[in-house]
Amino acid sequence: MTFFRAFQKAASSLLLLLLVALAARGAYFLHRESLAPHFALASVPFLYEPGNIAFSLATGSGFSSPFRVSTGPTAWEAPVYPLLLSFIFRLFGTYTFAAYIAAASFNILCSALVCVPLYCTGTIVAGRGAGLLAAWLWAVFPNAFVIPTDWIWDTCLSALLVAVILWATLAIDGSVRRLDWIAYGLLWGFALMTNPTLLSVLFVLLVWFAWRASRKDRDAASILIRRIALSVIVMAACCVPWTIRNYAVFHSFIPFRSVLGLQLWLGNNDAYKDHFPGQLHPLDNSAERAHYVELGEVAYMHQKRDLALRWIVSHPHREAQLFVERFVALWAGTTSPWKDFLASDSALIRYVFAANILAAFGALAGIVILIVRRNQFWIPVAAFPAIFPFAFYFSQALLRYRLPIDPAVMLLCAVAINASAQERRNSTPNRTFVPSQLLRNCAERVRSAGKKPRESARAME
Repeated sequence: MTFFRAFQKAASSLLLLLLVALAARGAYFLHRESLAPHFALASVPFLYEPGNIAFSLATGSGFSSPFRVSTGPTAWEAPVYPLLLSFIFRLFGTYTFAAYIAAASFNILCSALVCVPLYCTGTIVAGRGAGLLAAWLWAVFPNAFVIPTDWIWDTCLSALLVAVILWATLAIDGSVRRLDWIAYGLLWGFALMTNPTLLSVLFVLLVWFAWRASRKDRDAASILIRRIALSVIVMAACCVPWTIRNYAVFHSFIPFRSVLGLQLWLGNNDAYKDHFPGQLHPLDNSAERAHYVELGEVAYMHQKRDLALRWIVSHPHREAQLFVERFVALWAGTTSPWKDFLASDSALIRYVFAANILAAFGALAGIVILIVRRNQFWIPVAAFPAIFPFAFYFSQALLRYRLPIDPAVMLLCAVAINASAQERRNSTPNRTFVPSQLLRNCAERVRSAGKKPRESARAME
């Protein structure tokens, strides 16, 4: 019993949680580092759009050239992560192994730190037990320690921002302090300049805030509506400088990034089968890259958007099929999870498949439980897994695209597991202790029967 209590106390430690999360991510990093030559790790992870733009920034060419060759200014990516990578390049050198270690370490740190706001959010939603469980699930979730090392993108930073946003959303609910809402606006502004896809969830949260405010008395509702408006103004102010830069460079309104048209076309064309058609991407296709340079970024994206929309309208049955396939791929990691699970001889890959499938069903169960129990926070918690992925159901579904919302997925899984445990605890005493309870009841009746004659005699006296 002493050992169990010591283990329970250790498992309740946030410090231990962080150490385990860092150890899992660090172990995977060392494993991957041992398999690849250092010269490959010094360059290959950076040879995508964020790394290429960061190289341009670090070498004085400005925010430009996402394809490893000089192609001029770009709004391909939101500015935060390429700027961060450019600082790493300036400190550790461009395309060096030291730069890779620094970038991967930053991703690992962001991924591990998710445990803290996730614990806080779970505690608000369903109690401390659910908060601890959500953080532990995240600490050992395979996506959260594989992706930081394998992908030098904004993914891990986005996951941390989502976890903080979710916690802040619940914590700020009902607050009338201006500083709270200003800070919330700054948080969202930074998040949108990191991952603009989060905008879809922002609209849901703002409507939820307004609905919550409308249920209060007139004066309180009026104050809260003004605070929400103040937060939106702060968010917009964070994005305006980037929007002005884009308009000055491209003479077109681009509030966040320009790449939507291409993303939509890559997932909706005759060449698309059941996976990402990388051979069509300008990064790898020289003809497409030349076409991009010829038209210019804005005109190229508009053309791809129009082609994609025409294809979607003219292929409704195929589009519905692709929608289902991308839905499965996003949540299971592949369009044929059972077949690929059995075919794989890697324990890690099987772990990834199994964990993602279980997490998907766990999240669904968690949403149902929060709704059935009329939990006041079910809408903001469910919004991330329910709304955010739609952009990928219609374009491309890569497993790393889901990581930003996986903190919310882990929280919902924790809610489902915690509810099941509570149900067992509540039902077990009734089954286990019924005989002893009956014996106690019988003994009480016997004692009562023995007292009644004496009580009656006293009453007669």
